[in-house]
Amino acid sequence: MFRKLSTAAVAVLCTMSLSIGVAAEPAAKPPANNGTISWPAQQELPTFAKVKKLEVADVYDAPGDIKILLATLQGIVNRKEPRVYLIESKEEGKFKWLNDIDVPYKVRDNYWDIVNTFKNELKGVIVYDPAVPDSINVATTLAGLKSAVVASPELAEKLTAAPYNLAVLDDLRGKFEDRVDAYTWQYENLWSQTTQRMLIGLSPDTSIRLPEGNFNSFATIAEEATQERDGNNRKVYDLDLTDYLAGESVYLRFTDAFTQDGWGPAVHEVTVKADGEVIAQFIPGTPEEEEFLYDRQSSQVSEGNGGHRFADNGRYFVYEFQAPEGTQQLTASVDMWNQFKVSASSVQPVSSEKKEPYGYLRDYAVANKAAVFWLDSNVPEQKALFEKILKDAGPGTPYLGWFSNDVEGEFSGVEITSNYGVYVLAADWFSNLTVFSGTKANPVKPQKVAAPKLANKIYVSYTFSEGDNLQYNQHKMRNLWDDPNRGKVPINWTSSPLLYDAAPAMLHYFQSTATKNDLLIAGPSGAGYFYPNAWPEKALRDFLKQSYSYLKKTDMTIPYVLNRIDGQNVPLSPATVASYLEEYEVPGLFLSWEDRHGVEIVDGKLPVSTIQGISTVQDGKRILDEAKANWDGKSPLFVSLGLLAWNMTPTDVVALTEQLGAEYEVVRADHYFSLIREANGLKPMK
Repeated sequence: MFRKLSTAAVAVLCTMSLSIGVAAEPAAKPPANNGTISWPAQQELPTFAKVKKLEVADVYDAPGDIKILLATLQGIVNRKEPRVYLIESKEEGKFKWLNDIDVPYKVRDNYWDIVNTFKNELKGVIVYDPAVPDSINVATTLAGLKSAVVASPELAEKLTAAPYNLAVLDDLRGKFEDRVDAYTWQYENLWSQTTQRMLIGLSPDTSIRLPEGNFNSFATIAEEATQERDGNNRKVYDLDLTDYLAGESVYLRFTDAFTQDGWGPAVHEVTVKADGEVIAQFIPGTPEEEEFLYDRQSSQVSEGNGGHRFADNGRYFVYEFQAPEGTQQLTASVDMWNQFKVSASSVQPVSSEKKEPYGYLRDYAVANKAAVFWLDSNVPEQKALFEKILKDAGPGTPYLGWFSNDVEGEFSGVEITSNYGVYVLAADWFSNLTVFSGTKANPVKPQKVAAPKLANKIYVSYTFSEGDNLQYNQHKMRNLWDDPNRGKVPINWTSSPLLYDAAPAMLHYFQSTATKNDLLIAGPSGAGYFYPNAWPEKALRDFLKQSYSYLKKTDMTIPYVLNRIDGQNVPLSPATVASYLEEYEVPGLFLSWEDRHGVEIVDGKLPVSTIQGISTVQDGKRILDEAKANWDGKSPLFVSLGLLAWNMTPTDVVALTEQLGAEYEVVRADHYFSLIREANGLKPMK
């Protein structure tokens, strides 16, 4: 799904080298963890020792190098027993999950006290090279193997002095030329020492948003009035910038005209003329663009549709143009489409972001001695190394984290991992996984509710997206779940069945507080995020068979499936349908699509409900109105809507439902598929 930083995407233990889920030749056995982590052969993710009490450090506002230092220390310490907890996010409330764990804890006013407390459990320091950010990931891998912490050069000076007196075990400054050099060295020298039962992909740094300063000086000069999503409005738009010649430069800002639906501006080419003479002309993603790109603000470049820069979900990018002195007229011709909003200013804006390292999943990587990398599947040299790693890991291996290049990286990254039978768990913003993997909680069965009697109605099923996303469970889903209007309308909540291993306390929270209208179902595309048609057929069947127990143990027995090839949604193949039906024993499944809905009984046995995504109440009402207009009223009609979790809330769902007439009935997924089966003469599933 579209992972967002507010979070939309990589990520990635132990003593066994045999891949989970399929038969394979054993690889060389990596060294033991020398900790108390348990990871039986048939278990997807490791279990840490039981949490008893915690030392807590608030690093939310700490510098990036401090966050990395504390996260890698946390990995070493928690490998033996979870004792360190870091407050890295406040999205769901700084102490909400910590209090739910229900163990004694002490918040340290000075996080250096925690370093001092556990310094004797450290073997030393790994120093990264700030000039090569990817050395942070190599240093993290080394830290796991050598029971060390990762430090910037400045922090290393402090850590080698009293009272810490730690030795520098490796200094990576000057060792690598670039990203490929760093990860090639890691693959050749460290890979065989790391676990191959999991892979971790983490950005070595990330964009940290700063206050937007004087962006309010921008005036809108062009704006799309309708929610265009298919390029119907693509053309060259002529913009007059003459009124903004008062300053040294003119700044042109491209933003999302409809921030609620995930479709922003797409710019293919820009030409700027001063008194008729071209002073700038470029295509996004080319070296020529860099001279004029003032602030990219997490915008992305796509190679599709001829190449374009886009900024969805409320993001933006800014170009800067300097006109020759005395210029009387300044114009821009912009080849663009989709939901654009263009504004201009003569006042220099404050840049909205900076790059900074972060901690998050690094504790898990270090504790489990996993290799950490960040390779772009859209860059041939990086893709080749990525595929070597995936091939070595083998089918059934979890890949925790995310991918570079955001949405484009997601599509290509998940397809490539799927090609090798590797499944993805978006977790690069998951905090304290070494703690939550040590929580204990008994699963709670969902409330049994009788299905309504079949009638000639329009049956509607609502499903929140993002269930492939472990960090969504921790952050955004918790906020949505706490909406006071949750429970008033039946809603399906996609989630990860692997919370059973990764965070039992979170699974217990959602299960124990669910109402009769809340149903947890498996996120894309089962026990992990993958594109089933892209998996090797035998490996897919073996993985579904292996992971079926997780769907049963969590009662997430209905999967929400994403299935893409070359970045496009595609129907499920007959072999894929057979695998889901026979190995997951599903009563039906949801298949995600952006622009359509409908129900098909595949092979006369399996109901597949294409689920159309919506991001506003208006979107949902329009789709349901259209469904009603095309319905003959002589037999039941079934419509499944996917709720974009980054934009919609249970309150929105209630508002949508209140606009529906008596001919509609909203139902949970289990009832939805039982009614479909009854309407089509299929036997009910056990």
